[in-house]
Amino acid sequence: MATSLDKIEIDPDVSRAWSLPASLYIEPSSFDQEKERIFARTWQVVGHRHQLANPGDFFTTELQGEPLLLVRSGEGVLRGFYNVCRHRAGPPAEGCGSRKLFRCGYHGWTYDLDGKLIHAPEFENVQEFDRSYFALQPVRAEEWFNLIFVNLDPNAEPLTKSLGRLPEQAERFRFGGMKLLERRSYEMKCNWKTYIDNYLEGYHLPSVHPGLNRELDYNAYSVEPYDRHVRQFSPIRGAQPGDATPRRYQESGQDLTTDYFWIFPNWMLNCYPDNVSLNIVLPLEAERSLAIFEWYLPEEDLGSAAAKAAVGFSDQIQIEDVAICETVQKNLHSRSYQRGRYSVKQEKGVHAFHRMYAASMR
Repeated sequence: MATSLDKIEIDPDVSRAWSLPASLYIEPSSFDQEKERIFARTWQVVGHRHQLANPGDFFTTELQGEPLLLVRSGEGVLRGFYNVCRHRAGPPAEGCGSRKLFRCGYHGWTYDLDGKLIHAPEFENVQEFDRSYFALQPVRAEEWFNLIFVNLDPNAEPLTKSLGRLPEQAERFRFGGMKLLERRSYEMKCNWKTYIDNYLEGYHLPSVHPGLNRELDYNAYSVEPYDRHVRQFSPIRGAQPGDATPRRYQESGQDLTTDYFWIFPNWMLNCYPDNVSLNIVLPLEAERSLAIFEWYLPEEDLGSAAAKAAVGFSDQIQIEDVAICETVQKNLHSRSYQRGRYSVKQEKGVHAFHRMYAASMR
């Protein structure tokens, strides 16, 4: 069933709403339009602040097929550029490291850390050649916590404004002072939205995540949708008399919670009392995605048994999520399924995502 992306409607009343049509999780045409209407117009995580710790530090990456160059200028300012020489589209930089200048590997055009063209070899006799016109093309780049973001839309609102209340909500987890412990990638045979839908509800915890469900108070699991993000949180259940297996957290209390933050469209912060993990879901094809996990802990805990346990615990949850998401993706092809309904209590986050998605695609 083909679906017009310009006519997607999700009722604002979750009790009356129907979910996104299955065709949007399958059709390559929908995927192509998402790349332009969503991923080229939103703030995307592209790196970590430690990669640009000092003036001259740089790294290259790609976002939606666009080659990018991120650099810390001589004044300590974060700069972002398209990694495309303005002469004949060669590469001004490759890989990562520290430089005072960038020299294109094709014809030797040279740029400073602010993107200005400072040398164009063999161009002495070119008429009406304005060096300022041929500076590297800038791209919006900003920082929050330990993370570096890029937005391909030159008219995008500032990063902090787009984050809304997220900074104040996540601040108590002290993520800014943590260090990277480990990074893992998970290839998934599912649409990126299939994974996001799954992330945005705790409805599946008892069935899919028995280990996690044992640690959390499912009956007190809460979901709070905001303009551009969703917060899910639950009190942590401490050790109980008669526990056959030790719990990860021996104590419980009103302030001891696990908080899951999803930020439109595709990145998350999973905040536990002793660690924070960053989760980025990259759409590769209509039915193929890549989930990237990074675990952060206080520096003094990096080599501890607790750090290893945190990664192992999270890895098991991800394996369980990938399995159910890939099964759901297969079933979305069934002629028996077109659209679903939302649990008013459990799926407010999924409903909020679908509303944001529909608005962006229109």
